Amino acid sequence: MSVVLGIDIGGSTTKIVGLRPSGEPIAMHRVQAQDPITSLYGALGSFLFTNGLELGDVSRIALTGVGASYVEGDIYGIPTEQVEEFTAVGVGGLALSGVEKAVVVSMGTGTAFVWAQRGGEVRHLCGSGVGGGTLAGLCSRLCGTRKYQQIIKLAAEGDVTNVDLTVGDITRNSHPSLPLDITAANFGNVSDTASPSDFAAGVVNMVLQSIGTTAVMACRACGGDTVVLTGFMSKLPQAKECFDLFTRLHGLRFIIPEDAAYATSIGAALHLN
Repeated sequence: MSVVLGIDIGGSTTKIVGLRPSGEPIAMHRVQAQDPITSLYGALGSFLFTNGLELGDVSRIALTGVGASYVEGDIYGIPTEQVEEFTAVGVGGLALSGVEKAVVVSMGTGTAFVWAQRGGEVRHLCGSGVGGGTLAGLCSRLCGTRKYQQIIKLAAEGDVTNVDLTVGDITRNSHPSLPLDITAANFGNVSDTASPSDFAAGVVNMVLQSIGTTAVMACRACGGDTVVLTGFMSKLPQAKECFDLFTRLHGLRFIIPEDAAYATSIGAALHLN
């Protein structure tokens, strides 16, 4: 078997995917570790063991992500190449969504916005410090936890109207681009009785809306009409509803591919394949 591995070494998580020569994924795996080298070799070993593979089954390795800079040379004698992260984001986003061109958003610890065209240009547009790190950090103080699954559970039970100010709270007059139920100010109407669940819902809402707003501006700057959302944050239960609102307000298409969480590692492997 000739397998190409794409490994995305992120700020807190390493994602690994194996592709057959045809480009078809064999499996995807995720490991959490603060040290990038530990995370890399832990992910590689776990992936091979879980899928019954040997080192000899791997023909090439593509490394990407912020932690890839800590790795030099080949891994276990396997030809190893560094793939620029924004290239991997763009290639992976287009491959998973099936579109020809789009603003591809990588929702990780922070958030990156990339313009990508199939077979052509991949260009970094901008970045934002608002992302998964914001979610974890604020929830650790406001809700008493920074664990992803606990935040999701709390946010699902919360009521965002107990923390956010809506347009309807400050005016009775609506506008086609400003319906009364949309957010006027995140955390602009915090109730004295707001619960940890309400705060979790508010943080999730703020992070997703901040990302959506920047994506809209990025699309307009590029003359595009499609946004592809990738990264684990794109799989938040509230994400679809939030980005459906942006579609309604701005007429843009927001796509969350099925394997969005692994888009960057898939893009790295495809770039070599």
